[in-house]
Amino acid sequence: MSLVMLNDDLKEEITRASILNEAEKCVCGQREQDYGSPEDNFKTIASLWTSYKGVEFTPVDVSMMMALLKIARISTGTATKDSFVDLAGYAACGGEIKFKEENK
Repeated sequence: MSLVMLNDDLKEEITRASILNEAEKCVCGQREQDYGSPEDNFKTIASLWTSYKGVEFTPVDVSMMMALLKIARISTGTATKDSFVDLAGYAACGGEIKFKEENK
């Protein structure tokens, strides 16, 4: 199933594959170059959240909480394609981090 969105009078077919492909480009491309690896970035965020709240957060927690942020935005009914792309990206990063940790 696909949706048709209007962007600047152009029709763009949004599919599962297009969302996943765009998420891959984001988390394996420019964003990683801009912000560093998700593992390092989420580790830094987890450390800051731990200091702020006094509760231990892990990089996987960060990925899941960022995913929940995207779900909250989507639930407002005003979601954009980017919200779904970001959600897929956070889930992928969290999965990779978790399974890398387990295989150490």
